[in-house]
Amino acid sequence: MSLLSNKVLVLNQNYEPLSICNVKRAVVLVYLKKAECVISKNGKVIRAEKISFEVPSVIRILRYIRFRPFEVPLTRKNVLKRDGYQCQYCGTKDRPMTVDHIIPKTRGGKDDWKNLVCACVKCNNKKGDRTLKEAGMKLLKKPRKPTRFHLMFSRGRLPDKRWKKFLFLD
Repeated sequence: MSLLSNKVLVLNQNYEPLSICNVKRAVVLVYLKKAECVISKNGKVIRAEKISFEVPSVIRILRYIRFRPFEVPLTRKNVLKRDGYQCQYCGTKDRPMTVDHIIPKTRGGKDDWKNLVCACVKCNNKKGDRTLKEAGMKLLKKPRKPTRFHLMFSRGRLPDKRWKKFLFLD
């Protein structure tokens, strides 16, 4: 894989994540003074005849770009991805997974990010049509609505570990 096709995180002027581009596009934005390099790739340099650039890992656009955040669709696959294919009751990853309603639909529970979690079939059957308290079960972590970046890198495949602080993945 070419150095120019590596991934670069693009931040808005306020350090909010905007997108991901390749090194070639990032260098062009820096060269045209539309962006600045925030974090470079440890000593790697791109050289041309009269100029050279450190290879960026994170760039920041110098003018604020108004955009509407991308809404992550609520699907079974995305709920499983958000939770890392790990049962949110027992923590196992090696059984078939389902999606469970924390507050059952029969008790007024809704289909939304804060009420759906990944659960193994065993735990889902154990909980049944009861609340967590009634079933005597606890969640490993509180469910929340993910961002597109959270789902992209939820399996820990970040091109650069230093991106974590900008993507709020901690």
